[in-house]
Amino acid sequence: MNAAKKWPERALILSRVLPRAFSTTATNASAPSPTFPLKHVTRSNFDSTLVELRSHVRAADFVAIDMEMTGVTSAPWRESFEFDRFDIRYLKVKDSAEKFAVLQFGVCPFHWDSLKKSFIAHPHNFFVFPRQDIPLDGSSYEFLCQTTSMDFLAKYQFDFNACIYEGISYLSRRQEDEARRQLKSRNEVRLTNSSYDLRQTVDVPLVRVSDILFTERMKKRLSEWHDNLLQNRSGGYHDQGVSIDINQQFQTVFFKMRPALSLNGFTSHQLSLIRMVTRKHFEDLAYVRFNSESSSQELVVYTDSENDKHRLMEEVKNEHQGSAEMKINAAVGFRHVIDLLSSENKLIVGHNCILDIAHIHNKFLGPLASTAEEFVACVNKYFPYIIDTKILLNAEHTLRQRMRKKSTSLSSAFSVLCPEIAGGSKSPSQPCVQVEVHVDDMRSSNWNSGAKHEAGYDAFMTGCVFAQACSHIGIDFQLHSPSENLGQNEKLQKHMNLLYLSWINGDIIDLRTGNSTAEFLGSNMIRKWFPKISFENIVLIWGFPSKLKGSVIKECICKTLGSFSVTKVYHLDQTAVFVQFSKAELVSEFLILKETLEQSNDAISVLHPLSKLLEGGNTHAASYETYKDICASPVSKVFFADQAEAVGIKWKTELLASNINKSHLENAPDTAEVVDKSKTKKAEDVVNDSSTENLPCDKILDSFLKVTKSVRTTNV
Repeated sequence: MNAAKKWPERALILSRVLPRAFSTTATNASAPSPTFPLKHVTRSNFDSTLVELRSHVRAADFVAIDMEMTGVTSAPWRESFEFDRFDIRYLKVKDSAEKFAVLQFGVCPFHWDSLKKSFIAHPHNFFVFPRQDIPLDGSSYEFLCQTTSMDFLAKYQFDFNACIYEGISYLSRRQEDEARRQLKSRNEVRLTNSSYDLRQTVDVPLVRVSDILFTERMKKRLSEWHDNLLQNRSGGYHDQGVSIDINQQFQTVFFKMRPALSLNGFTSHQLSLIRMVTRKHFEDLAYVRFNSESSSQELVVYTDSENDKHRLMEEVKNEHQGSAEMKINAAVGFRHVIDLLSSENKLIVGHNCILDIAHIHNKFLGPLASTAEEFVACVNKYFPYIIDTKILLNAEHTLRQRMRKKSTSLSSAFSVLCPEIAGGSKSPSQPCVQVEVHVDDMRSSNWNSGAKHEAGYDAFMTGCVFAQACSHIGIDFQLHSPSENLGQNEKLQKHMNLLYLSWINGDIIDLRTGNSTAEFLGSNMIRKWFPKISFENIVLIWGFPSKLKGSVIKECICKTLGSFSVTKVYHLDQTAVFVQFSKAELVSEFLILKETLEQSNDAISVLHPLSKLLEGGNTHAASYETYKDICASPVSKVFFADQAEAVGIKWKTELLASNINKSHLENAPDTAEVVDKSKTKKAEDVVNDSSTENLPCDKILDSFLKVTKSVRTTNV
């Protein structure tokens, strides 16, 4: 078992030793290094690495980041859709950051070396795990794992053992504040419990004979020990040595240069009684609870005077606070890296990194805000300079030409813009910004391709792509001053603090304002694939029979409201669809008609074209705003219909307040009869219904037209 636990540590040691063994040949020989030099960081080497990282970040021109997570979407309907509005896209990003964990965090500072005319990169691969090192609210951390994401990580040899056993834990700023608040509260309680002041400690009531006998025995034992100390005082405390009683419950020790009696093997109730005896009967003895790293110790300490007793209690209090402060600082863990990046105000570079930034906020700063505007205000406060390389690649004409219409994924951009670095070989045909990697004592500019989808290497790739992109848009690093903040470079300002909220249709969020700015960038070429959506024209329908396809739903509605009334039906999942109407007024028209038919129990409701959609009595319909309310819920059910129910939606049809005419039900056909909404008459019930046996076909059609006309006139 010990070997199994230690193997990740051995592997990490080997990962440090082997690169050093190859360092000489990698630098002096033409053959590439067998592995990409990457510094793996776990709990065992985190403190020393943090010291080194501070100097690298302070000297850096920019810092590239990347993450590996346990998942992306908590349910299929939380994927990013064409019909998602800007604010809903943020809610989906928020849900992902809240539900899933970060397992690996890549940090790679890049510093321009003017003498070597190349960038010096320091790639770090931090294993992170949300371990609860100190108790907060008593509950353990929980997170979701998406099978596709975990399988993806396993495919690229992700070391789950190193992550779980050796991953660095962390506290957010909010959690740290709560931990310090609890520490202050506990210290006040401890001080009260350790106090000798009668006014601050309540006596334990002696209601049982056993308690009375125990206190008398303790009083006698403490008195004997106390008297023995005084009798031998002239010989010095050191003559007492260490004495142990038969049961090993009392042991004479020295505490803070004072003789003390260590108490062992007593229950908490018995210790309370001993504390009371000490306080009431021995003015020169002090009861102290002392916490060490592994355990707590209960002591009765001899003091020379009242002042000495005060000094002792103050020393104990300060030591408790110091020890707890150290525990909290250690528990902050990986957030020290985030604090470092924030405090240095360096340019942060990521690739398609909105989710990365949301994770940073949620894991290391505090809970995510409910709106995009509040979110960006906080992000911009801590990280004033952020560049998304995917924005850069799509917005700059020069870079779009260089990419030759290829994918702007990180691996594709790296291979196109950085062929020398990606291949580990020199290519005189296409000059690029040179990059040298430094890890510990090793320096290398020639290596085999690293492990893609390992956060440290992906951060390195992101930084290399950014460096090449800067060169292509006219930034000459040889003219770059070390004192210049690259985040303030004029050529980068139009791309600064802009992130893709959704790559699918080019929605971009401005971290300075929280607004969408897609129209001002080259991403308009993405937008033209998706025509502008009028969200007031959309109805959300869920809970319909699972056999219905989008084409059938469209046909049902078009037969009722006109051939061109519905422009598109889009499935969220098998239980819900968006229906986009050609006109906004058709939304309320449809909702009122649905409500009317569900309240009818005659032949008309069964023969109506919408009966297929309403079959089963579980079909719900609402405007687009209800979709936002459902997405904002922290609950995540797999199917949208279950999610709506879990959120607490009980009504069947949400009518638009501005278009509801109270008289529309009064204008319904005389044959309409209000019944329970959960009941919908089936076709076979109508065939067997004696009330419809003598009803002529043309009367049924007249009644149908009357229903339709009644509904439409309510909106005139």
